[in-house]
Amino acid sequence: MAALPYWRLSSFYLFYFALLGSTAPFLALYFDHLGFSAARIGELVAIPMLMRCVAPNIWGWLGDYTGRRLAIVRFGAVCTLLTFSLIFVCKTYAWLAMVMALHAFFWHAVLPQFEVITLAHLQGQTSRYSQIRLWGSIGFIITVVALGRLFEWLSLDIYPAALVLIMAGIVLSSLWVPNAQPPQGNRPTGEGFLKQLRSPGVLAFYGCVALMQMSHGPYYTFLTLHLERLGYSRGVIGMLWAVGVVAEVLMFMAMSRILARFSLRRVLMASFLLAALRWLLLGSFAEFLWILLFAQVLHAATFGSFHAAAIAFVQRSFGARQQGQGQALYAALAGTGGALGALYSGYSWNALGATLTFSIASLAALAAAVIIAIRMQEDRP
Repeated sequence: MAALPYWRLSSFYLFYFALLGSTAPFLALYFDHLGFSAARIGELVAIPMLMRCVAPNIWGWLGDYTGRRLAIVRFGAVCTLLTFSLIFVCKTYAWLAMVMALHAFFWHAVLPQFEVITLAHLQGQTSRYSQIRLWGSIGFIITVVALGRLFEWLSLDIYPAALVLIMAGIVLSSLWVPNAQPPQGNRPTGEGFLKQLRSPGVLAFYGCVALMQMSHGPYYTFLTLHLERLGYSRGVIGMLWAVGVVAEVLMFMAMSRILARFSLRRVLMASFLLAALRWLLLGSFAEFLWILLFAQVLHAATFGSFHAAAIAFVQRSFGARQQGQGQALYAALAGTGGALGALYSGYSWNALGATLTFSIASLAALAAAVIIAIRMQEDRP
């Protein structure tokens, strides 16, 4: 493990998820600042997620076919920066929709391929993945707190420039990362991707990935607006987002021990059940700060334990030559669910209100728990 390029890998995750920390809490707020309705905001937020349904599979196939994963990561990072910079040209709905689609097509090329590179550097020691990935959470925390304070002092008009700076950081960190290839031979060469996909529990897992991300739709699209209208300041809202990610970091630090003691099936089921509880609390009791804080701590389960267990499941379920496609399908199904979540919450937010919108999210997470309980086989930790 002395040869593990820990800080190089970690720096990439820091900048990549710093970008997520600048978009998840504030993108809808920026579109609201531009004067768009809840339905239009939901559509604009859904576009990058819809691209996540398509782009990772294209880039995943290309990465598996060529083996040039790091080149894809670097190309995707540069093109993300260039295409998003088009936002400075115009702010109409059609133009912003095009910018969202273009930059997302390249942005979603990056992470699935980088996950394969990271796991290749780890050389099968998957439990150490969380120790590297937690730096992504730290990047998210730094960004969400800093931008929350910044937007209290300055206008949201500076928001696009802040995103461009973070995207430049992704480009620079990608140039610092050394390449690595996954080991060959952990599955028979004749066993293809589709055959592995039909293994027991694999399709059920991917369906539950979509349900989990669909349940996050109201959270990522409207939580900031929801809390702002309940009277919370932008600085406090940024801190509340950070509380969730601090809990996520602590969970990542503990995941190697958790996965050594509990099966992936049990970790996933617990994550889904706690997600169902979290959305009910956010939809009905967010005006109570102590309940809101508890709901944010549950981010440790709804993202932290879920994502770490999901990455481990994908890595275990596919051979070396199918790792890129397996990770890409994970990203694509997450994008499908996220897009559906953003769309339905955009249309229901004004029509049904926050409580019912979050209740639908809770039902989606509960359905995922039931499917995993029925369809996924118990595995040894």
